[in-house]
Amino acid sequence: MLGLALFAAGCAEKGDEAAGAAEGAEAAHAGTGPSEFDEKVKIGYVLWDGEIASTNVMQQVLEEAGYEVEIIAVDAGPLYQGLADGQFDFTTSAWLPYTHKNYWETYGEQLDSVQTNLEGCKIGLVVPSYVAIDSIEELNSEKEKFDGKIIGIDPGAGIMQASETAISGYDLDMELVSGSGAAMTATLKKAVDSEEWVVVTLWSPHWSFNRWDLKYLDDPKGAYGDADHVETLARLGLEEEKPELYGILTRFQWTHDDIQAVMMDIENGMTPEEAASKWVENNPEKVNEWIGEE
Repeated sequence: MLGLALFAAGCAEKGDEAAGAAEGAEAAHAGTGPSEFDEKVKIGYVLWDGEIASTNVMQQVLEEAGYEVEIIAVDAGPLYQGLADGQFDFTTSAWLPYTHKNYWETYGEQLDSVQTNLEGCKIGLVVPSYVAIDSIEELNSEKEKFDGKIIGIDPGAGIMQASETAISGYDLDMELVSGSGAAMTATLKKAVDSEEWVVVTLWSPHWSFNRWDLKYLDDPKGAYGDADHVETLARLGLEEEKPELYGILTRFQWTHDDIQAVMMDIENGMTPEEAASKWVENNPEKVNEWIGEE
C-alpha cells in the first residue's frame, strides 16, 4: 500500500488520473452540505487476508473521495452485531451464503445487503499436493501422519463452524486447533518446508495457493457448502444518510486477480496500507469507476 516512491516514475499518468478523481469527488460533493462528509466512516472487517486487502483498498478509495475513514478489526460475530447496532457503517467482509450463514440468520433482517463484491469464493480443508489422500473421508485412516490435528484459525470464524460440522459429519477422530490466520499459514509453511503432512482450514482467494502447491480435500457430504461470494453489507439507514458513499459501495466489485495482487504484496513484506496504495495507484480506471468519476 505504500512504496509510492518506487512506483512514481512509471505511474505519473495514473497518479494524475487518481488526483483528478479526488478533485472531481470534492467538487461533486461541495454543494451537498456537510452532513455526508462530516462524520467519520467506520468500516468493520475480519482479519482474513482477503478482507484485510479489500478493507484497506476501500479505505483509500473513500479517502480519495473525500471521506475520513476508520477501519476496525473484529471477529465475525461482533462484526455482524456491530453492523446491526450501527457501530459500523459497512463491511466488505461478508462470506455468504455458507460461511457466515449463522450470523446472517441471526442479524440479516437488521442489515442492508448492498452488493456482491467478489464471486466464486471457496472454503474447505486443504493439504499440500504431496499428501497422498484426496478426500475428507480418508483423514481418519491417516490421522497419525497429521498428528491427529486439523489446523484452524480464530474460533469465531465461519470456516471453523463448518469444520466442526465436517468433524461430526465425517466422524473424524481429529482435533480442530484454533488460532489465527497467521498461525495457520505459519504451520502450513513449516510443514511444506519439511514435506510433512498437514491439513488446514483454508479458503480461496488466498495468497498461499500462489506460494505453494496445495489442494482441497473432496467434500462429498457438502460440509463446507458450495462456493460463497463476498458481500458488502451496510447498517440500515446508510443509503439515506450517506447516498454518495452508498453509491460507491454499490459499484465496488473486483476480481480474484485484483485481490490476489494486494494479498501477495502484503505477504511479500508490504504493510496493508502500502499494498492497498500500490493497487489504487495502478488501477485508476477502476477506482474512478467506483467513485463515480468514469
